[in-house]
Amino acid sequence: MSQQTIMITGATSGFGEACARLFAQQGWKLILTGRREKRLDALQQELGGPDKVHTCCFDITDRDAVEQTFAALPQAFSDIDVLLNNAGLALGLEPAYETKLDDWEKMVDTNIKGLLYCTRTVLPRMVTRKAGYIINIGSVAGNWPYPGGNVYCATKAFVRQFTLAVRADLLGTNVRVTNIEPGNAETEFSMVRFKDDESRADKVYEGTIALDANDIADTVWWLVNTPQHVNVTTLELMPTQQANGPLAFHRE
Repeated sequence: MSQQTIMITGATSGFGEACARLFAQQGWKLILTGRREKRLDALQQELGGPDKVHTCCFDITDRDAVEQTFAALPQAFSDIDVLLNNAGLALGLEPAYETKLDDWEKMVDTNIKGLLYCTRTVLPRMVTRKAGYIINIGSVAGNWPYPGGNVYCATKAFVRQFTLAVRADLLGTNVRVTNIEPGNAETEFSMVRFKDDESRADKVYEGTIALDANDIADTVWWLVNTPQHVNVTTLELMPTQQANGPLAFHRE
């Protein structure tokens, strides 16, 4: 296990950073990607230095940057055993008739296109080696829409269906695919959604015990350590204080 390599997109905070720390503790080699170079550099030094941690500072919405990064991986990191497609975001909570198109496009570019670029670039080597694991971070929002979720919910529904379809394509290759669908989780997620409005972000978690980044890291670790003949296709998890609600009605 100590020789295995995991690539984590969006590794500079939240789920990605927690996964990086856990897998480093377990002796894995890490490929960490993100847009914040200083955070990547700090993680590299903290988690083992360049022999154990290779960092790649780029935006996953840039297809050329994704392809160039994978092509330039050092030999010691070239065989990726696990790709964790973690990078993603929500922007705004306005109704569809008031939201900004720029926010919609950013969510589509990151949550869908970025995931596509990374997956398509990694998969051929995994199929050739007949070994590998793709783990996508979806959301309960892909199953349970809510007011203001509009495009964010739609992008996570895409992640769910893409995971299922890729799983079908990979039958017989020994490559596994899973979609993890977290519910309410306290990370930088809401700060990003509300564009650094701390008061709005704090209200999302007020009075509840939300999931945290370590809960998701533990889930990823468990998945990776299930027997090779086991493929968990989708895994939805919520905090105990969250549940699916009743259908809404507008009454005159």
